[in-house]
Amino acid sequence: MPTRLNPYLSFDGNAREAMEFYQRVFGGMLAVNTFGEFGTEGEQADQVMHAMLETDSGFTLMGSDVPPEMDYIPGNTITVSLSGDDGDELRGYWTALSDGGIVSVPLERQMWGDEFGACVDRFGISWMVNISPPRG
Repeated sequence: MPTRLNPYLSFDGNAREAMEFYQRVFGGMLAVNTFGEFGTEGEQADQVMHAMLETDSGFTLMGSDVPPEMDYIPGNTITVSLSGDDGDELRGYWTALSDGGIVSVPLERQMWGDEFGACVDRFGISWMVNISPPRG
């Protein structure tokens, strides 16, 4: 899978509704995973941990509900996401983007099996890097 760069949107409990709306607008295939699918219980279990809309036009839009331990701040609800399976390329981007910035999630293996990290670069832009295992 080639590396892709796309917007990642954060929502205050209505990610599913928003992503389904964007699917109606842009078309395409929508995949949604809840926090409950990864072991979270209670009212957060039905909220969206990760959603990805891939359209026939080549757009990719991702989003999730902000977990309770993080602040939802209107205006700071978009992050740039880099994802793919070229670990060397993506780790290089991570190193450069996090240098002089603030790392909120270290780039390491996560419960869904991918390597993932989140940071704010030295210019105040939020980034997420997700490295999937190579396919095939």
